[in-house]
Amino acid sequence: MQLQEKIKNEVIKVFKDEFNYKCSINDISIDQTPKNFSGFYTLILFPHLKSLKINLEEAGNIIGDSLIRNSEIISDYNLVKGFLNFDLKSDYLIGELSKFSSEYKSDFKKNKREIIVEFSSPNTNKPLHLGHLRNIFLGDSVSKIYKSLGYKVHKVQIINDRGIHICKSMVAWKRYGNDKSPDTEKVKGDKFVGDYYVKFEFEHKKEVFDLVKKGVSEVDAVKKSSLMKEAKSLLRKWERGDKEIIKLWKKMNGWVYDGFNSTYRSINVSFDKNYYESETYLLGKKNIEEGILKKIFYKEEDSSVWIDLSKENFDKKLLLRSDGTSVYMTQDIGTAIKRFEDFPKSEKQIYTVGNEQDYHFKVLFKILDKLGYSWAKECYHLSYGMIDLPDGKMKSREGKVVDADELISVMKDTAQKRSIELGKIDDFDGEDLTKLYQKIALSALKYHLLKVDPKKKMLFNPDESIDFQGNTGPFLLYTYARIRSIIKRAEILNIEYGKINFSIIKHISVNEKKIIDLLVNYKYILETAAESYSPSIICNYVYDLSKSYNSFYQEEKIFDGKNNETTSFKIALSDITSKVIKSLLNLLGIDITNKM
Repeated sequence: MQLQEKIKNEVIKVFKDEFNYKCSINDISIDQTPKNFSGFYTLILFPHLKSLKINLEEAGNIIGDSLIRNSEIISDYNLVKGFLNFDLKSDYLIGELSKFSSEYKSDFKKNKREIIVEFSSPNTNKPLHLGHLRNIFLGDSVSKIYKSLGYKVHKVQIINDRGIHICKSMVAWKRYGNDKSPDTEKVKGDKFVGDYYVKFEFEHKKEVFDLVKKGVSEVDAVKKSSLMKEAKSLLRKWERGDKEIIKLWKKMNGWVYDGFNSTYRSINVSFDKNYYESETYLLGKKNIEEGILKKIFYKEEDSSVWIDLSKENFDKKLLLRSDGTSVYMTQDIGTAIKRFEDFPKSEKQIYTVGNEQDYHFKVLFKILDKLGYSWAKECYHLSYGMIDLPDGKMKSREGKVVDADELISVMKDTAQKRSIELGKIDDFDGEDLTKLYQKIALSALKYHLLKVDPKKKMLFNPDESIDFQGNTGPFLLYTYARIRSIIKRAEILNIEYGKINFSIIKHISVNEKKIIDLLVNYKYILETAAESYSPSIICNYVYDLSKSYNSFYQEEKIFDGKNNETTSFKIALSDITSKVIKSLLNLLGIDITNKM
């Protein structure tokens, strides 16, 4: 039980014993005490005054005095208007720390549940960019959070490897490529193909512009463009299985996959299974036929198939065109069902997709529910806001995107520059320095993109992200490295801390109380982050823990020249804190470093 819940139960007992006033736990509001006041938790008295039938000051003192006499948690209180602030007992927190240090991960091993998490899901006409990174880091972190809670997690992606946009890259390479390849140009495959997609759009705009100048309407100019005609012709040939077109398609997609895999390796992300739209775009047709037989779907006179969801506050949705071809919804129905066939023990699927698809997923889950799939109600759309740049939105067609690889490279260069300026590299050799800069860069990037609530739109600021102070990944890495240097020094001094008997410690400082209070909420934080699908909760928690430890480090002597129980306790508390910080950073996909 979370500490606030325990205090609420004690307050309920005081209300009943002292005032004969009965209320439920949901009627009591206990928050963390604001930073400019003394205390750890605060009971808000205003909602209860009418039932207590006395003034604020009397009520606060009666409740506070009763808790001091009877509570196993509360050691002291202070009253500020209608807010009753509580201090916490040292022996209670020490006992909680003792339990936590040996049990904080054990409960999760009993969980045998499974889930599917979809994320990344790129197109094969362009390299991964900044927008993809927010998606990837969210999906990867949520996967790790659920895994830490004992779930078996199946990480999947669907790669959009077919369609007119893929054909555009192919047409441009055929016209302007001169048999060049990523190897001949020494360019990553995804970047190489993406450049031809941009080339197509550039040349296509020129064609349209020239036609419009000759008096052709813009709509007709787009249709008459030789480039667009060739792309549509190429798509029709692909759909017929033309051997030469399929061969070119496989070659160019192969270049892109090599590039994707290189980027994934650089950010330490992997998948358990890839799905390809070229293999799934026909899925769902059989399910549509079943839905027609069950009268869930209906046919129009032109033979198109629809579902009417107006009673569910949605609109009518097309599922099959009049010529029998599928739409995205058809494919998504079939792919969802296929995944639960591939991973039959999974209880839910989480889709990490931008918020422009909110409506699509509401309709998808409703259709799957109507088709009778019990897991449909457990599917979840992890919707996230877009990332804006200082000069506006990214546009793939115009090449106005922040390329993921280039961004990581710039971040590494910035990490190197900042580290040298701060003098944090004296103990490293060349190879270790390269690894350090990579870790600092990725910690900055991942933490910056994860610390914002997924639902919120965000502005990317790389300079802020790589600061060694404040709410940043490098600050957390530095805190962890600082603690490990303390542990190393303790071991050199032969200070025993691993088997300390916590019960012999009778009093702890305010700073130590703050650290312990945060530590013992570890399980609650993980469960809350999983329930809300939000790594930002982990970010806030690990930052608060790191800040609290740094206050402890700066305000108290850890080594006082005495090898006694107090020193051993401080080292033990430091050790536990570092292990929790490491665990939390791992959930964010951030690799730690023992020295900085």
